[in-house]
Amino acid sequence: MSTATYILAIIVMGLVALVLIRGLFNMMKGGNANLSNKLMQLRVLLQAIAVVLIMITLWITGGGRPS
Repeated sequence: MSTATYILAIIVMGLVALVLIRGLFNMMKGGNANLSNKLMQLRVLLQAIAVVLIMITLWITGGGRPS
């Protein structure tokens, strides 16, 4: 189970980076402000999901504490 949450957390962190880069490029080229706003909202949501997955992984694995 911890492996699954670990892999999901990495995938979601990658998605966060992709959405952030896409949003920044849209803002730099002067694109649609509404799209930039939606991308940043999606980034915040994905970051929250990533944090939850990381916390679940730490909880399952014991957070690196010795047994």
